[in-house]
Amino acid sequence: MTTARSFIYLALGIATCLALSSFVAAKSRVEKQLEQINLPPGFSIEIFAEVPGARSMALDKSSNTVYVGTRGSDVYAVSYENQEGKSDKVVKIMSGLIVANGVAVHRDYLYVAEQNRIARYPLPGRNPSADWEQNREIIFSDLPDKSYHGWRYIGFGPDNKLYVTVGVACNICELQGIEGTIIRMDPDGSNSEIFANGIRNSVGLNFHPKTGVLYFTDNNTDMMGDDIPPGEFNAAPTAGLNFGFPYYAGGSVRSPGWAYNTPPPNVQFPKVDFQAHVAALGLAFYTGDMFPEEYRHDAFVAQHGSWNRSVPIGYRVVRVKFDDNGEVVGDEVFADGWLQGEKAWGRPVDVLHMPDGALLVSDDRRGVLYRITYTED
Repeated sequence: MTTARSFIYLALGIATCLALSSFVAAKSRVEKQLEQINLPPGFSIEIFAEVPGARSMALDKSSNTVYVGTRGSDVYAVSYENQEGKSDKVVKIMSGLIVANGVAVHRDYLYVAEQNRIARYPLPGRNPSADWEQNREIIFSDLPDKSYHGWRYIGFGPDNKLYVTVGVACNICELQGIEGTIIRMDPDGSNSEIFANGIRNSVGLNFHPKTGVLYFTDNNTDMMGDDIPPGEFNAAPTAGLNFGFPYYAGGSVRSPGWAYNTPPPNVQFPKVDFQAHVAALGLAFYTGDMFPEEYRHDAFVAQHGSWNRSVPIGYRVVRVKFDDNGEVVGDEVFADGWLQGEKAWGRPVDVLHMPDGALLVSDDRRGVLYRITYTED
């Protein structure tokens, strides 16, 4: 072996050791910071997996795999052999995509929503290293290819339709085309239609397990001050409803410059007004047996946190309470502590209900998935 080649191998070895050391140190710091997370009595939180830029999550129960999207170009597969504790393996399965935020699993396919299109891929079972690109099928290519609010969120409804959020490419503006809507389509991308409109930027939706009603978050107008307009948690029980944007900046607060414009009739107002700028994103309904009975069918909402408020707010997970009839009756903070003073060390993005009853929460700032569990005293 030549001296030059020996030097190269030595340098690579040192770089690898340094990278591994840095990774272990970063993981250790996050684990230490978990002591700052506040949860109700009996609940605990741990790191489930390290996933760079972790955003939306989707579960394939048949292979014990959690698929994770990002606001970058990558998608990851997180595998686990048992439902307790940490993951077994994290594999980058796709790269080179355009804002690969939205992921969903339906029947035998993984769906990935990019900024400009939606594709589906045959699920590979327990072989996440399959040739995903070769098996890609583009099912919808008419999404607005704009970076402003261009991160899509997707999910399947009880009608077996794919629902897709399409944000507006502005702070306040006239809606164009399918911007400012939630659209839906058949699993193969056909028969697309606008399901709901007047929505500024929804990055989270799910369906109530008892009533089948669609609920979604909406991030509302920026630069109006610290405390207005409110963020939204909305219900769309039927197609064709209008949720008020741009006539309303959020909740019942009118948009600047739009006060004298007549809104559409029968505008739908939120079921919950969140505090302004908390940036409510992904949500999941609880259907498991691990948590106490009073949590069943309640929603857990990730609040990503503010960026344009003089005093930061959000950076937490909120519980939205439902009664036995499937109606919203209130909300409360479930998990917080990612915000310490005016500095946030983590940013929750999405919530996923696992088969064992635990909740996963993604954090794109720290690049991890957390696992929240409950144990009776």
